Amino acid sequence: MVIRMKKTKLFAGLLVASSCFTLLTGCGGSSDGSSSEASANEITFWNPFTGADNSNLLKLIDEYNATDPDFKIKNVSLKETDMYSKIPTVVNSGKNIPDLNIVHAERIQQYVDNDMLESYDDILGDYTNITAENYVAEAWNLGEIDGSRYSLPFDIHNWGTYYNQDLLEKYAPNALDDNILTFDEITEAGKKAAADDVRGIAVTWVKPNYLSLLAQEGGSLSEDGITPTLDTAAATDAITEWKTLFDEGVTTKDGEDPTQLFLAGKLLFMPEGIWLQNNIKDAEFEWGLTNSPQLSDDISQTVNWASSHQFVMFKNSERSEEKTQGIMDFIEWIRTNSVEWAKAGQNPASLDILSNEEYQEMPQSLFISSAEEQATLKIFDYKYNGYVAEYLDANGFDAIFGKTSIEDFVNNMQKEVADKVAKDN
Repeated sequence: MVIRMKKTKLFAGLLVASSCFTLLTGCGGSSDGSSSEASANEITFWNPFTGADNSNLLKLIDEYNATDPDFKIKNVSLKETDMYSKIPTVVNSGKNIPDLNIVHAERIQQYVDNDMLESYDDILGDYTNITAENYVAEAWNLGEIDGSRYSLPFDIHNWGTYYNQDLLEKYAPNALDDNILTFDEITEAGKKAAADDVRGIAVTWVKPNYLSLLAQEGGSLSEDGITPTLDTAAATDAITEWKTLFDEGVTTKDGEDPTQLFLAGKLLFMPEGIWLQNNIKDAEFEWGLTNSPQLSDDISQTVNWASSHQFVMFKNSERSEEKTQGIMDFIEWIRTNSVEWAKAGQNPASLDILSNEEYQEMPQSLFISSAEEQATLKIFDYKYNGYVAEYLDANGFDAIFGKTSIEDFVNNMQKEVADKVAKDN
């Protein structure tokens, strides 16, 4: 079923935390992330939610604290880059280590390898509902490494495609009957739209667009978890697919603002994250949200890039058993009280949310509403994912817009990432 929403049906959205550049704190959190002033019955909670999502998080925390738990949550929301730079400093010093932290899924393997995380193994037995069957599998599974569980999922956020319903009916009326948008359908509709000076599809954030296609092509970032495999036929085909769309005149052009074109009614398809809803909530037309562009219309072959915010506990000799239990009480409460986070444009990882009627009306619910859609979500948790992301962010647009050759793009990606991995090791 195609998800279609008018602005009158929208819920509050958010900008993904990694795109925000302000430092906010709430619920008594200090501006530098210090936890030294936290009282014995408080859980100091660091997280990277400093955008519009911060207000949703604070509402969640206020609701939880209002239940009068033994340990209340003291929120400290930090700019993402600041938080990740502070973590090794405080853990190595043994001072002001947060009791509880949210980190991105891609970071967990490195923290485990560096012996920085506590496992949940000894306490999970007391919380029988915090189990695999109650969470989206892709978000749950990555938390188990070498037989121990080092993280618990808060959400799973992913890439999809927004579309203008009026333009869809004009240029591709049957393309989304199956809720899967193929590159062939994009090309056909885009050429028709181009005749009316309408862009068929936006060239947006290269990383999720590229990685989704890389997986569809059968490629991977690494075969052994360390050595990158980025100069391959699959890698070449993945970036070439987008370059071909540009060459055929169906994409946005270099320098154009996709969001503004979409709001102006001049863009048919816009690949973006589920968190973008806040940016388009005032559109004067019906819009919808569906899967990322695909090579095949077979749902079993569909891949949507995803990531996940995960609860972790960094090693801290001052964290008592009672406080650890208080942390688990909070995570268990979140499991059944996460609709406020969904209002921020996210998908909670807890499947309990599926019983909420308000959530069922939200566009992003598509991606966890069925087992088939859940299986499309793929988290690229390669240990050195950050190096791949840096390269794609710096060079991806040049490859798509023809400023550098595809051969140089994949060759240099392999070399640059491999060099950085070798230096780390």
